[in-house]
Amino acid sequence: MRKISFWTIIIVALATFSSCKKEGCTDPEATNYNSEAKKNDNSCTYTTPTTPIPTSYNFTRNGASTVSFSGQTDRMNMLDEMVTYLKTANTPGTALDADKLKNMYANANNPFTDANLNSSTKNLKSKTAGGDVTIQGLYESYMDAIATISTGTSAGKYDGANGTAGVVQSGTKAYLFNDKGVELTQFIEKGLMGACFYHQITNIYLGADKMNADNEAIVDGKNYTTMEHYWDEAFGYFTNSTTFPTDGKLYWAEYSDKRNAQLNSNKTLLEAFIKGRVAIIDKDLTARDAQIVIIRKELERVAIATAVNYLNAAKSNLADDCLRNHELSEAVMFMDAIKYGFDPAFSSTEIEQMKATIGNNFYEVKSTDIDAVVAQLNAKL
Repeated sequence: MRKISFWTIIIVALATFSSCKKEGCTDPEATNYNSEAKKNDNSCTYTTPTTPIPTSYNFTRNGASTVSFSGQTDRMNMLDEMVTYLKTANTPGTALDADKLKNMYANANNPFTDANLNSSTKNLKSKTAGGDVTIQGLYESYMDAIATISTGTSAGKYDGANGTAGVVQSGTKAYLFNDKGVELTQFIEKGLMGACFYHQITNIYLGADKMNADNEAIVDGKNYTTMEHYWDEAFGYFTNSTTFPTDGKLYWAEYSDKRNAQLNSNKTLLEAFIKGRVAIIDKDLTARDAQIVIIRKELERVAIATAVNYLNAAKSNLADDCLRNHELSEAVMFMDAIKYGFDPAFSSTEIEQMKATIGNNFYEVKSTDIDAVVAQLNAKL
């Protein structure tokens, strides 16, 4: 009995040892090629890149493009159409429909004027904060609230004020605010830029799950590997054009361009996305991961710098209810976006504290409070 137990242990140990050898780098061109590996584990490394680094985000295989991010473009266009609809309420006497807004959010019941969006399988809601139902509910509550206050406006009357929801005018500009001066259109638009697009880039598509995808086989019927496609989709949440910054200045790409003179963000982000994609083609995951770090950091810098820009603008327009409230609404939601990034510079608690410093009534904000938050943000820029 003892001999049987002994040999049983030996056989099991050998089998276990053998099975451990089955995964590894299966590419003979890699520096860490494992001839005993039976299954590739995406650990291959390469000493010399074999793919030239292009100047724009264009990649081909066998003469055909390997880049595809149509789903991300659909979602950008959905938000764009929603915001266009929201802004109609900046004209007094124009009522919004909460159900229409929520249908746009979920892409239900053919809410868009663009028939291609109605037939798309994509939507904004499911991608908000990784599907967090509490955050989804928050944005739907904003939609309910703005629809309600829009029904209380009257044509030709710009009578919004502290304690009274309504449209406020300054020169040629006019915005619908709630009774505390919050522009819910900006809370929805800039909020979804953070909770949806920014979160999808930094946490989901550049996250470990997506970046551990297969990078060997070409997807059936396509011209890319799964990992290549996930990387492209991260890029697609940043811009809707492979020729950025010449084109595609929408949402995060737009604000990268607006902060470019200060941060050099266009070059930093475009080069990182391109170099990361080249590293994936060359199966150099160490180089790829270095670019992920750059993308995450630079997008966060864009968010911080944009919040600072709007806070400073609000301070400059402190006596103008219309402009100040509009700029504070944007600033607060760019601050809020930071928490949806990977390893954010500020914790959720710190962000809520900064928002509390500004206060929930934008009619009553003080310049010293704005200065305090600007200093805190600049410290991490």
